[in-house]
Amino acid sequence: MPGSEGGWQFLCLEHVRAFNAKYNFFDGLNPDEIREAQSPLAGWERATTGKGGREAFTFGDPLDLFSADRKAAPSPKRWAAFGDAQALQALGLGDGATPDDVRRAYKRLVRRYHPDSNGGDRAQEGKLQAVVNAYTHLKSAHRFQSES
Repeated sequence: MPGSEGGWQFLCLEHVRAFNAKYNFFDGLNPDEIREAQSPLAGWERATTGKGGREAFTFGDPLDLFSADRKAAPSPKRWAAFGDAQALQALGLGDGATPDDVRRAYKRLVRRYHPDSNGGDRAQEGKLQAVVNAYTHLKSAHRFQSES
């Protein structure tokens, strides 16, 4: 069938809307079956089974985060403290930024947003405050002090 692949059919938005308008999940069900399907607990009453048919709770782990036989722990982030990612983003930097990168970005952004250097335009004060807060936060980080 044209537009289908692996059992899935791909439709344009107009045809998806037409299909959804005609689709009725409850078609052919009696009132008791409809009530059961609409229950907030529908599906939770069935036990899951693990290997060998024993009851177990299983879930997908595509990144293998919970496997007991993992060989190595993931490497820690360079900037791992709470708020570091937001502070780096405010300065336009990524996780691999060095303390020198932080200083350079801070100086460049202060020159851009400070009213004394942008013709007295106070519309940028919010951005200036975000840059100052980000630099203050990162300056107190352990990594900043250990590599300075």
